[in-house]
Amino acid sequence: MAFRVDTPVLPSTVVAAEGWSPSSWTSKPVLQDVDYPDQAHLSRVLEKIGRLPPMVAPGEIHRLRQQLADVAQGKAFLLQGGDCAELFDYCSQSPIEAKLKVLLQMSLVLVWGARMPVVRIARMAGQYAKPRSKPTEMHEGQEILSYRGDNVNGYDPADRSPDPERLLGAYFHSAATMNYVRSILAEGFADLHHPSNWNLHHVKSSTLRQEYQTIVDRLTDALDFMKTIGADPNAGGAKSASPLSSLSTVDIFTSHEGLLLEYEQALTRKMVDPTNSSQQKYYNVGTHFLWIGDRTRQLNGAHVEYFRGIENPIGVKCGPSMKPDELVALLDILNADKQIGKVTLITRYGADQVDKYLPGHIKAVQESGHVVVWACDPMHGNTKQSVSGVKTRHLIDITRELSQAIRIHKQYNSHLGGVHFELTGDRVTECVGGSMELLDAELLDRYETHCDPRLNYEQALDMAFLIAKYQEKQRGFSGVMSL
Repeated sequence: MAFRVDTPVLPSTVVAAEGWSPSSWTSKPVLQDVDYPDQAHLSRVLEKIGRLPPMVAPGEIHRLRQQLADVAQGKAFLLQGGDCAELFDYCSQSPIEAKLKVLLQMSLVLVWGARMPVVRIARMAGQYAKPRSKPTEMHEGQEILSYRGDNVNGYDPADRSPDPERLLGAYFHSAATMNYVRSILAEGFADLHHPSNWNLHHVKSSTLRQEYQTIVDRLTDALDFMKTIGADPNAGGAKSASPLSSLSTVDIFTSHEGLLLEYEQALTRKMVDPTNSSQQKYYNVGTHFLWIGDRTRQLNGAHVEYFRGIENPIGVKCGPSMKPDELVALLDILNADKQIGKVTLITRYGADQVDKYLPGHIKAVQESGHVVVWACDPMHGNTKQSVSGVKTRHLIDITRELSQAIRIHKQYNSHLGGVHFELTGDRVTECVGGSMELLDAELLDRYETHCDPRLNYEQALDMAFLIAKYQEKQRGFSGVMSL
């Protein structure tokens, strides 16, 4: 087969934020920076990354922006989840499939509960860097550099020197992960989220197991009905517009925290705007969605400067230290044109702090005129030290923060548009509780995280079922337990 490649005629108009360039962040203070011993080596690596092909296309980025605009206006629901800190070793068939499976199953439960589309964003294919509270830590009486993620240094205490080659490793592991995700989705991997493949034996409470099974049975009936009338594309009929008909393939977008700005700059490209072919704009082509962490959102900081200029949809973590007026000023910088759904505010207060801080943030945003996606991260504010000596999170605290966020948004005529979980598709033992009733004493059985504790497969499904049951109740059904 012969391929013909037409040389594109590039438009002459470049649209960018005033005074912004991919490198303008270098004039600002940089927090969570990495001190590389060999700067010449770093420059060579970044130059190479800058020549490597994009991992995502502008059309995909705009499609996500359109879907997030729907979330911001209450027409869709956002599910974002994945590892706290990805490892290069997770770039393998089994971990990728396990993570996709749990996200797909969670999303189908949420579609059923809310009767609206679910936007799926994975913390995947790039979530290799982690901010740390201290640059060093003590190990066996010696002060060593902290582990900053696989794209900076190694977890082994003997491998803590920052290595620029790991940035290349991040690119190639991200690209390989995305390639495999695209391949298996195109081949019908999404069929794995069919309810017949689910196993609810982990649910110890017979009453709760029956409630979950009722939801699965209703899903099964709906899917069987679609197949009967020809709405299921796998059955050979015409494709339905219903979100429940997307059984063979779905959109899975990728995301990571935009922490290492040298790496992000190398992946920032001037490309044709798919919505206006006469213009070029700047896109981060290393992922679809990036977010700014709670530690790097300073108004005059390098991260905010970089984020204000890219076309990608972006997230901002909002915690107790965020003042309402600071939040509005941040939105004005990041989204000066007040584009609907451009910014996702990911709140993470802790179960005991939601009532204190969320109302003020909601009112400030409402008065500002910005229309954002509100997402709840009920994980980060609820980390505790376990009796076993490791960090953990309790499902009861996670559920409390989420349920309070839902209640407060409703109280202030706002709406919670999505959730943000640290999770894995594996059966690890890192968080306490859930329908499997995991105990503190069992945490060390399969405690595998290199950073923060994650929901395991069963606990992640617990959260989806709980949210779906709440959404069903809001639609007017009776006899359903709320969050």
